[in-house]
Amino acid sequence: MLDTLTVVNVPAQEKQALKRLLELYIYDFSEFLPIDVDEEGIFGYPYFDEYWSDPARHPFFVKVDGKLAGFVLVRSFPNQSNESIYSIAEFFIMKRYRRHGIGMAVSHQIFRQFPGKWEVFQLKSNLPAIAFWRKSIADFTNRHFQEREEDNKVFQTFSSQASV
Repeated sequence: MLDTLTVVNVPAQEKQALKRLLELYIYDFSEFLPIDVDEEGIFGYPYFDEYWSDPARHPFFVKVDGKLAGFVLVRSFPNQSNESIYSIAEFFIMKRYRRHGIGMAVSHQIFRQFPGKWEVFQLKSNLPAIAFWRKSIADFTNRHFQEREEDNKVFQTFSSQASV
């Protein structure tokens, strides 16, 4: 199924394609959170425009054989020691492309692209996401990561520098 996998920055002129993919993602995510569409049938994403104005946010398309297959939104934030921590804000692979190793390959590529400290979290109720991220991060780090539960979320923390 997979010939060519690419992860590319989303240019401003292609924002609308990402906006439409975000709607599919949020629809899928509504299984785990009580989110509703607005009067126009749109979920919306509050940080959307910041991905082209905030240097701490990075939007990427995932493409398989040149076709849109998903997206990754990466952000960074300072911890208590003012060190930069990277995080997967949103991660979406369309159902057609799932269970072919694409998500793991994309996550590993993103971890390598942003070497440093990482924190990835999932809602405790999102068991498929927890299983995916545990497997992906364990594979990437050779099981050198920490996990904790807090505020109904499961967090994995690790450094991508050791695996580059």
